[in-house]
Amino acid sequence: MRGVPRRSVFDTLKQRGFVSQCSNEEGLRKLLDTEKVTFYIGFDPTAESLHVGHLQQLMFMAHLQRAGHRPIALVGGGTTRIGDPTGRTESRKILPVETIAANAELFRGQIARFLDFTEGRALMLDNAEWLAPLNYIEFLRDIGKHFSVNRMLSFETYKMRLETGLSFIEFNYQILQSYDYLVLYRTHGCRLQMGGDDQWGNIVAGMDLIRRVEGVEAFALTSPLVTRSDGKKMGKTEQGALFLDPAMTGPYEFYQYWVNVPDADVEQFLFRFTFLPVPEIRDLCAVKDQRINDAKRRLAMEITTLVHGEPAARGAAEASRAAFSASDEGTAAGPGALSGVPSIEVPREELVKGIGVVDLFVRSTLCATKSDARRLVSQGGASVGRKNVTDIETVVTESDAENGVILLRAGKKRYFRIIVT
Repeated sequence: MRGVPRRSVFDTLKQRGFVSQCSNEEGLRKLLDTEKVTFYIGFDPTAESLHVGHLQQLMFMAHLQRAGHRPIALVGGGTTRIGDPTGRTESRKILPVETIAANAELFRGQIARFLDFTEGRALMLDNAEWLAPLNYIEFLRDIGKHFSVNRMLSFETYKMRLETGLSFIEFNYQILQSYDYLVLYRTHGCRLQMGGDDQWGNIVAGMDLIRRVEGVEAFALTSPLVTRSDGKKMGKTEQGALFLDPAMTGPYEFYQYWVNVPDADVEQFLFRFTFLPVPEIRDLCAVKDQRINDAKRRLAMEITTLVHGEPAARGAAEASRAAFSASDEGTAAGPGALSGVPSIEVPREELVKGIGVVDLFVRSTLCATKSDARRLVSQGGASVGRKNVTDIETVVTESDAENGVILLRAGKKRYFRIIVT
């Protein structure tokens, strides 16, 4: 409608829970409302895959891009060679350069699910391009002189590490990250760096470096740590971290994580990890008890679609419904309906002899150890097919299979298929 002011993207970010600390809220809001802003977030390739902890930053970038701004996803091929001391009580393991490069390449495909890289709408860069060839003497003279050791030691990250030991190489990390910001300003006009709250000190240092060297105001913006209401760490499962690579965390497991989040977290996760309009999210979450499960399924579907694509998300949702139906409603589900549930193949001959239920639950990865499996069974949390199993001496045989599948369940919501071959 003519005459109605366009909603500021900064307000959208605040409403959805992305904004924690900002170096100059009024100035950044004005910049975002009047100019096309180039901004960046860094991702150090310390593993083969991004994980759920990175989701908020990816969505942070995606919302700004949808508002017309240009993101730079900076892969830390250079800084990873040193290791970020932020939030750690001990030094990171230094990875081989070849491993870092391979991990960085894997990140590219995962980030591309959230950002549009066509026709320069977003950039993906690697800071090894300018950090690897640095002349150390010139770098200290031109860049290092702008950093105060006293100020660096005032940041919580370095205070904490002084108690356990801070290596000289880690002490350089903040200077290198600050230099990244300066390079991106000089080469791409980047004036905003974003990240999690734990990166505030590093981001502010880069902002100050640009002001000192170029006489230009740059901006720092951080998001709060995402926490679960039940006290569990975000993205942690019985099997470990929830990765974005389907080879490390399958679509079914990924979907199940979101279906099973605490009721109290559904709204905040819908705000941060989906693009659903705010009024729709409010409506979805204006219910309690069993009805909130509809909102959880919508949350799981939206996030799994973003990370793995719609076909994989649909398959995960169908497998989830089939697994619950097969075990809770006493109806057999065909192998096709359960195809998204994690599985292993077990030879028929082995099942004819019989496999101990404890051993089978460990093999299925539903339990990490035999002691975990024994505890699960003895406490009544294990099911084989439609039968609840409480005796740790129970032997599972071919007779427990339906349609060539033995469906195992741990607790109320974790499933695994044993496919008889």
